[in-house]
Amino acid sequence: MSEKKTLDVRGLSCPEPAMLTREALIKLVKGTLIVLTDSATSRNNIERTGKLAGWSAEVTQDDEQTYRIKLTK
Repeated sequence: MSEKKTLDVRGLSCPEPAMLTREALIKLVKGTLIVLTDSATSRNNIERTGKLAGWSAEVTQDDEQTYRIKLTK
């Protein structure tokens, strides 16, 4: 059974969201990580961090202020 976790990094400044995402991916190893952010820059960095670590990334926008990045492996 694969794990599913959510990480809320809204309100945090770069590079903290990408660093927290990387730490969460290392701990999770395999499964699904949903990351919520309110910054387009963080969204791009989180997506890049996931892909560089071998995870697939799907980005959606919940509303005007929240991006949802779904990282799966």
